[in-house]
Amino acid sequence: MPYPVPGGGGPSPDPRSAHTTARRKRPLKIKERKRDGVAILEMSGKLMGGPDADAFDETLKTLIHEGCRNVIVNMDKVSWVNSTGLGILISGYTTLKKSGGELKLLKVSDRIENIFIVSKLYTVFASFQDEEEAVRSFS
Repeated sequence: MPYPVPGGGGPSPDPRSAHTTARRKRPLKIKERKRDGVAILEMSGKLMGGPDADAFDETLKTLIHEGCRNVIVNMDKVSWVNSTGLGILISGYTTLKKSGGELKLLKVSDRIENIFIVSKLYTVFASFQDEEEAVRSFS
């Protein structure tokens, strides 16, 4: 039997639900800049779906509308990608490809690179560790 919370509020809430809520409050952040006609999306946080998918999709649609169809996703500060996050990247890749552009990855961590290897997605995405080399690859 749970012990009552002082003040008569009943049993304390399940600590797992508070933890889950705290995790979800850290959305993926996307900062955009351009270099030599290539959009570079600096992403930070966890790429896990939900609002992340909408934000990424809207960013790509805006870039395409502006005529920028070559995109580098800098994943240097992305700490985790789940299966939904992989789907977000695949969707972005497909969207840009249909528009005559390309999506390439930059600074993928070893941990996340292993996910790309296991899922065989390393055969789909060009990946670079050097930004200048990634930008030049569009020439």
